[in-house]
Amino acid sequence: MASKALATADLLRRSPLFAGFDDDALERLAASFSQVEFPANQVLIEPRTPGAGLFVICDGSVVVEAHGKQRELGAGDVVGEISLLEKDGLRRARVVAKTPVTCLALGRAEFERMLSAEPGFAEEMWRLAREQLAELEDSG
Repeated sequence: MASKALATADLLRRSPLFAGFDDDALERLAASFSQVEFPANQVLIEPRTPGAGLFVICDGSVVVEAHGKQRELGAGDVVGEISLLEKDGLRRARVVAKTPVTCLALGRAEFERMLSAEPGFAEEMWRLAREQLAELEDSG
């Protein structure tokens, strides 16, 4: 179990979202994530559906489609976070695996627990969500 948490912490460390966390915090956070894999062309997220969690991309790439625009994301990027922060809880974009993708998944309940347990996590999530929205609106 400890080696799984360490491996997950190493994967999280690659994401800018978690860059500010020390090793102990990363190991605590890692326990809440599970690793999932998606084949190429698999839909990870559909718009206007309830957001059940977020994904940290570890390997592979996805295409985010929203407002008639597309943006490719890869290792270290996060998708699905906006629906966890918005009051309506609905997904804003469609996310499709461009290649086979390995992700770390975090469910809504674990996400909400992390928001209250880890100082600074909420601020980082809002910063990331604002950046993702701005970049998507500027792309295409």
